Amino acid sequence: VESYHTRFSAWTPFSNASLNRQLFQERVALISHWFDLWTNKQRQEFLFTIFLRCSKSQLRFVQDWFSERMQVARADFCAVLPRVLSLHIFSFLNPKDLCAAAQVSWFWKFLTEQDCLWMPKCIKFGWFLPYTPTDNEFGAWKHHYIACVSTLDWLTPREAEAIYGTLNEPKTEDEELAERQREKCLRRIIWGEIVLCKKELFKVRPPWVSGTCCSSLLKPKCQPRLAQTVRERVGLHEALEKQLVLASLEALPKQSNIFGRHSYPMLSKKNWCGVYKNDDGSSYAFQPHVILISSHIPAYEMVVESVKPGVISVVYEHSGTTLESLLYLLEKALDGQKAQSMGIFSDGDSRDINLLQGYKIGIKNLLRPEVRNFWEKLGSFVATEEEGGHVDIFVPLGASEAGMEVLSQLTQLTGTFFTAPTGIATGSYQHILSDWLGPPWGRAPPSLYFTQPKLQTWSSLTDFLEDTLRSVRKQLRPLFKELRESISGRVIGQFVFDTMSMAHILNNREIVQALADGLMELSTEDSQRNVTEDNSQDTKSSLSKNDLNLEVLVKLERKLQMDSAEKRTSVVRELLQSERKYVQMLGIVRDVYVMPLKAALSSNRAILSAVNIQIIFSDVLQILSLNRWFLDNLRDRLQEWGPAHCVGDIVLKFGSQLNTYTNFFNNYPVVLKTIQKCREMTPAFRAFLKRHDKTIVTQMLSLPELLLYPSRRFEEYISLLYALRLHTPAEHVDRGDLTTAVNQIKNYKGYIDQMKQNISMKDQLLDVQRIIRGCPVLSEAKRYLIRIQEVAQLHCCDEEISFSLRRYEHIRDLSLFLFNDALLISSRDTSLTPFERTSKTTYQFIASMTLHRIFVEDIPDSKYVKNAFILQGPKHEWICATEAEDDKFLWLSVLQNAIKSSMEK
Repeated sequence: VESYHTRFSAWTPFSNASLNRQLFQERVALISHWFDLWTNKQRQEFLFTIFLRCSKSQLRFVQDWFSERMQVARADFCAVLPRVLSLHIFSFLNPKDLCAAAQVSWFWKFLTEQDCLWMPKCIKFGWFLPYTPTDNEFGAWKHHYIACVSTLDWLTPREAEAIYGTLNEPKTEDEELAERQREKCLRRIIWGEIVLCKKELFKVRPPWVSGTCCSSLLKPKCQPRLAQTVRERVGLHEALEKQLVLASLEALPKQSNIFGRHSYPMLSKKNWCGVYKNDDGSSYAFQPHVILISSHIPAYEMVVESVKPGVISVVYEHSGTTLESLLYLLEKALDGQKAQSMGIFSDGDSRDINLLQGYKIGIKNLLRPEVRNFWEKLGSFVATEEEGGHVDIFVPLGASEAGMEVLSQLTQLTGTFFTAPTGIATGSYQHILSDWLGPPWGRAPPSLYFTQPKLQTWSSLTDFLEDTLRSVRKQLRPLFKELRESISGRVIGQFVFDTMSMAHILNNREIVQALADGLMELSTEDSQRNVTEDNSQDTKSSLSKNDLNLEVLVKLERKLQMDSAEKRTSVVRELLQSERKYVQMLGIVRDVYVMPLKAALSSNRAILSAVNIQIIFSDVLQILSLNRWFLDNLRDRLQEWGPAHCVGDIVLKFGSQLNTYTNFFNNYPVVLKTIQKCREMTPAFRAFLKRHDKTIVTQMLSLPELLLYPSRRFEEYISLLYALRLHTPAEHVDRGDLTTAVNQIKNYKGYIDQMKQNISMKDQLLDVQRIIRGCPVLSEAKRYLIRIQEVAQLHCCDEEISFSLRRYEHIRDLSLFLFNDALLISSRDTSLTPFERTSKTTYQFIASMTLHRIFVEDIPDSKYVKNAFILQGPKHEWICATEAEDDKFLWLSVLQNAIKSSMEK
C-alpha cells in the first residue's frame, strides 16, 4: 500500500517510479494535445501561468535553453578583447570612420583617439608634429590631422579648369581632318554590315515578331522563336549601332560634343542645341537666358507673361519642393545647355532669400552641405564670367551688409558673378526696378528677362492682382489640367481621322498616343524659341583667371565706397517720402471714415455706436498720431541735413513706442469681425461704406484694405534701415544707433510674421478639414501643409514573383496630404453633373500616420507598371503610382525630406 502512496492526486503514484513515469507521459501527451487546439491568446495565458509557478532554478533552466539556441547576449568586443587586438581592429578604419566610432561610447572614444592609430595616417601625408607630446598628453596626433585637413587648399571646378585645363583639349586642323577621314571610313564599313544584317534578318523573321508596328496589337499566343544564328545577328546589329554612336561621339571635337556641329542619325535630337552664324560666316552657340519664378510671388502668372521671347522660364512651387527637385526642373529645362545668365525671381528681404518653404537662405545657413551643393550645381549651369555669364537674384540683397556678404560668399563658392538690386525703393516689389550692383554687361537685369512695361504694371498692381488670382487659382487649377489633356487629344484625333483610314488608325494607335502626350508636354513646358539676338551690345569683362574672385570682391567694394554720402542722403529722403505717403493713407481713415461717423453721432443721427467706433478706429488713430510725430522729426532733421547728421536716435525713440502697434495687431481680428457684423446688422453703416469705399478720395481702396498698411510698413522700415546702415561708415556716430534700431524693428517684424503665419496655417488646415469627409481634427500647434499629391492606388496580383514581372490592377484614386508631422490619405471621387461639363471632386478620409513611422520603397518601372512606389505604415501599406515621372520624383523627394526633418525634431 505504501508503494502506491499518493501526493496531491489519488492517481499519481509517488513511490512507484514506472507507473509514475507512464502516467506523467500520458498527461504530457494530453496537455500537448490540448495546447495544439488552443488559440494563440490561450497559449500565451497558459505559458504565463506556468512561468509564474516556476521556481528560480526552473526559470534559469529556460534562460539557458534560450541562450543555447538564440544568441541573446551582445557584448562589446572592446571590453572583452585585449586592448592590443581592439586597437589592431580600429587601425583598419579610415579617419572618417574613426571619428564616427568615437561617438559610440567613452571607452571607444578613448581607444579611437590613441596616437598609435593617427600617427601613421599623418606620416602617410608627410604631416609631423612640430613638438614632442608629453607623457600625459592625449589625442595629439588626431588634433594635428584635423588641423592639417582643415587648412588644405582646394579649388572649385572652374578654378581647376583655369589652372590645369580640361581633358577635351582642342586638336590641330591636321589631327581633326585625320579624325574625320577615319570616322568616314569606319561609318562606311559599319553601315554596310548593318544593311547586310537587316537583309538576312528580314528573310527569316516571322510576321508578328516583336519590333514591328503591329506586334502589340496582333500578338499570337505562341510566337515562333528565332534561330540561334538569327539572334546572334540581331545582337551584332545592336552592337554595331552602339559602336557607331560611340565612334561618332569620340570623333567629335570639343565644341561639337555640346552643340552638335555635325548631324548623326543615331543621336537624339533632344540633346541638340542650335548653332547660328554671324554676318561674317563664323558660327556661335546660342546660350539662352533662364529665369526661375517662385509661385510664392504675388500674381506670378503676370510675371510669367512678362518674360521675353527666347528666355526660358521655370515656374516652381514654393511649398512642397526641395533643393534637389528644383535642380532637376532646371536641368530638364536647360536640356544639356548652359545658360548665358540666370535670374532667380523669389521673395525675400535684404538679408535672406526665401527660395523654398523651409529654405530661407542667408549667411547663417549658406555653407550647410545641402545648400552649398545646390549653389555649386546651379553655378555649373551658367556660363563663366569670362563668357559673360552671371546670376541675377531679384531680392534686395544689395541693401544690407548681410546681403552683400551672401553675394560675396556665392561668388567665391561658384566662381560666377552674382548681382542683386540695391533696394532703395519702397513699395510692392519696386526694388527690382531700382539700381543694381555693378552689372558688368551694361544692361539692367530686368531688361534681359522681362518686357519692361508689363513688369512695371505688375509691380504697381501686385496686391490687387494677388487678391483676385487667389480665388481664381483655387477654382480653375483642376479644370485647366483636364482641359489641356482634352485639347491635345482632340487635336491629334482630328488630324488622324482626317488623314487616315480606320485600319491605319488601329495599327498606329501607339504612335497616336505618343503624339498626344508630346503635344500635352509642349503645352505645359515653354518651348525654346530660336531667336537670334545681336549680343554685340553685351560687354564682357576680361578678368585674369588667377585673380577672378579677388577682383569681383574689389569691384563690389568699390561700388559701395563710391558716393556713400549721396547714397545715405537718398536713403533718408526715401524714408521721409515713404513715411509721408504712409501718414497720408492713415489720414484718409481719419478724414473719410472717423470724422463723419463722429459728426453723425454728435448730431443724434448716429450711424455707428460710440463703442463700435472706439473698437474699430481707436488703435488706428493712435498709430496715426505716433507716425505724425515720427514724420515731423524726420522732416526737421532733413531740413538741416549733412553727412554728420543722424537719424538713428529718432528711429530708436519711435521703436520704444511700438506698444501702440501691438494693441492694433492684437485687436485686428476683432476689428475685422466688428466691421463685418456692423455691415450686416446696420443698414446705415452699409450705405455709408458703399458711399465712401473705393472712391477717388480713398485712392480706390476700401476700409479693410486701408487697415492693411500698418502690417506692411515694417518691411519697408527694415529694408530702408539696412540700406542706411550699409552706406554709413563704421566710424560714424549714427552707426551704433542704427544697429540697435535695426534689431528692434526686426524683432517686431518677426512678431508680426509669426501672427500672420499662425493665422495662415490655421486657415489652411481648416480648408483641408472641411473638404475631406470624416477627417479628424487637424488644428495643432506648428502644423502646416506641405504638398498635395494625387495618385492611383494599385493592388499586386502576385507578390511572390520579382518586381519586373508583377502585374498590378487599379483600385481607386487617392489624394495624399503631406504635413510637416503627418501624412493623411484620402480617397478621391469625381462626380458628374447633368448638362454640365464640369465635375465635382469629393474626398473621404482613409488613414493618417506620423511621418517617423512611414517607410517608403521604390518600385522599379517595368512593362506592367510605371512611376510606382510603396507607402508602408504601422498596420497597412499602399501601392501608389503617379501619372508622370516628374510627379513621382518631386513627391518622393519632398516626402523623404519631411520624414528626415520630423525624425530630427
